[in-house]
Order: sequence, then C-alpha cells, then structure tokens
Amino acid sequence: MPGARDGLLGVIADDFTGASDIANTLARGALRTVLAVGQPDPERDFGALDALVVALKTRSIAAADAVAQSVAALGALRARGARRFIFKYCSTFDSTPSGNIGPVTDALLERLGAAFTIHCPAMPANGRRLFGGYLFVGDVLLSESGMRDHPLNPMHDANLVRVLGAQTPGRVGRIDFAVVRRGRAAIAQAIRAAASDGVRHAIVDAVDDDDLRALGGAAIDAELPLIAGGSGIALGSASRDGPPQKGAADSLPDIGGPAAVLAGSCSRATRAQIAYARTRLPTFDVSQRSLDEPPERIAEALAWADATLGEQPILIVASDTPERVEQNQRRYGAEEASARVERILVGIARGLRARGARRFIVAGGETSGAVVDGLAIDALRIGPQIDPGVPWTATFGERPIALALKSGNFGAEDFFVRAFDCLGHAA
Repeated sequence: MPGARDGLLGVIADDFTGASDIANTLARGALRTVLAVGQPDPERDFGALDALVVALKTRSIAAADAVAQSVAALGALRARGARRFIFKYCSTFDSTPSGNIGPVTDALLERLGAAFTIHCPAMPANGRRLFGGYLFVGDVLLSESGMRDHPLNPMHDANLVRVLGAQTPGRVGRIDFAVVRRGRAAIAQAIRAAASDGVRHAIVDAVDDDDLRALGGAAIDAELPLIAGGSGIALGSASRDGPPQKGAADSLPDIGGPAAVLAGSCSRATRAQIAYARTRLPTFDVSQRSLDEPPERIAEALAWADATLGEQPILIVASDTPERVEQNQRRYGAEEASARVERILVGIARGLRARGARRFIVAGGETSGAVVDGLAIDALRIGPQIDPGVPWTATFGERPIALALKSGNFGAEDFFVRAFDCLGHAA
C-alpha cells in the first residue's frame, strides 16, 4: 500500500455519515479530499485530489445489493487511478449475522486479487476501542452499550472475531494488543504471518490514535491493497509521517440563510442532544405523530416552519425511544417504519430548501443518506470539524448548501446548538 501522496486513495463508505467522518479524517491529515455521493460520475472533474470518498447507503440493505454497489464503486475508483482502498464501516461494527461487512470485504478482496486484509473499527476520540478482539463503547462492551437496542442492526456480541466469522467463509484471526504496542514493524510482521497462515481477515486491537497510525503504516509496509474499519484506520494513510496536521480542510464558501436540524437517529447520544436543544431551539416533533400518512406529516411540519423559519435554527425531531420504535415496527414492519420516517424527513428537507434553508444538520446514517439523495446532492467538499468525526461540508456550485451529517452516536450534548457557531454566520 503506497504512502499517502503516492496516488489516489479510494474510500468506499457504507453510509453517508461514515463517509463524512472518514473524509474529515483525511482532510485534517492534509489530503485533498472530496466526498462523492453515490457512484461518482466518470466525467465529473474534482480537480487535484489525494483521496476520493464514495458515500453509499449499503449498511442495512440486502448483502447481495451491498456487494454489487460496493464493487461498482471500486471499479469507478480504479478507473480514476486509485490503487489502494479503504472499506469504511461504522465504529460500532453495525451489521447482522449475514453481513454486510464480511460479504462486501470478501467481494472487494476478490476483485483486487488479494487474499488478506485487516479490520479495525476503533475510534478512540469517540470512545471506540478494541482490546482482545472485543469492541468497547466508552467503558462498556459493545453488547452492553446503546447499540444493543439499535432498530436495524442491534449488536449483541462484542467479540468481533465471532461477529465477522459468522459473515464470511474466510478464516478470521486476530492481531492482539501486545503486538500493536510493539509498533509498526511488529504489526507488519504479524500481518505477513497471518496472511501466510491462511487467515483472510484479521481483527486488530487499538486503543489510541498512535496505535491506529502504527497500524496504517504497517498496512503500507505490508503492501495491503485494501484495509477495512472505522475512520480511525485512515490515520496512517492521512499522515504517513507523524500526527495529522490541521488546516487541510477546505474553507467553505459564505453560506447564510435559514438553518435546520433534522434528527432521525434513535441513538442515546442523539436523544440527549435533542433534549438539550429542545429548550433552546424552536422544535417540531414528528415522532409524536402517526406515521400513517407521511404527506400529512410533511405538510404539518412545513406549515409550522412557515411561521417559525428565520434567523434561529429550527429542530425537526423524528427520533424516538426504543419502545416507540418497537411499536411502530410491529405496526408497519421494521423496513416500512424506517422508510416512512425517511420519506417524512426527506419531504421536510425539500420543503425547507424551497423556503430558503441552506444550512442543515442531519442526525443518523440512514436519515443522512435519504436526505442527501432527496436533495439531489452529488458531491461535497469538506470543511471545519464540529466534533470528532463530524465536519461541516458544502455542495459545489453557485448557491451551495452547508450540511453536517452526524452519526447518531457522535457529538457532544450541545452539538445541535453549537454546530452553527463552528460554521459561523456562514462558514
């Protein structure tokens, strides 16, 4: 795997907030980075680039569809000259016993003619650490965190060797913390040994950013064409020699106008952020209304916005408690319940855009993907970081829109209020 400046780095992300997260890591590490929404147009000229991140919405769809879209993204990136790749998935390893992390990784390895890769979803800045092959969220195991109640991908096992082993016919091994702490050369040696021993996927421990930089450097030394994990795994590619350097992110164009927060994630972090913002921002609560008639919910929200939209950001809430999510899933089915919420938020986003809103925060990976698609956005430039893993981004063109695509689990309690100060009146 070449160094950071030795050619285009191609990243395939399985959701939009994850794509924004890793693009932020790369930009802060001084790589010229653009986020393409969906399969990039082969004719689109992004200018001089070090990294191109392709944002897909494949985390929770059928594994065969996720494989097809990911392989297509790989082909598009190779056509642009990329020869080294990252498959970016969530730092909480969101998946089911049938995928999609294992099937997608296997398909990418096959297309690249490679037999081995490493996996590390650790993101220490947000409390995701991997030790002994077990993933921790803060001070608890993944299986004891709020992820055990995730409406689409509940995580009931923190042992990633077991979780990944259920998703792939390939042998899953581990590179433990003692090796990682011996540094880059020791990790590279362990990578070569595992590959020689017939391991196809190796889960690698990491508890801080120095571990991740050593891991990224070792992947370069071992000439792995593909690595997989959370955004932290990009630290070694973003800065081959030492810590990432600040100042690489684009300075965004001046973007004013009304602002809105669209909260669709049901994670504990997002619900806490909503509770904090309710007393500070005008709020419309979709979650307290029936999902029977999405067009009516959209009309109600936009009628409220007509009387509310102005200088102060507004908050639209579709997030709910695990109990109410379960009730809706029993009534409509899990996929249909999620689809109805997404249709409502997309309709609201379109209506707000038509009313002049140009600054949006969107909370939740599925919600972000739906809203970005609904607003027909095809690419984003990376701006200043709000909190670890969440930058401001902006569309290209004469009248750009500013967006912050926030993973449900990311961000401090005051994120929705403070984020607009990071952007400034307009960035």
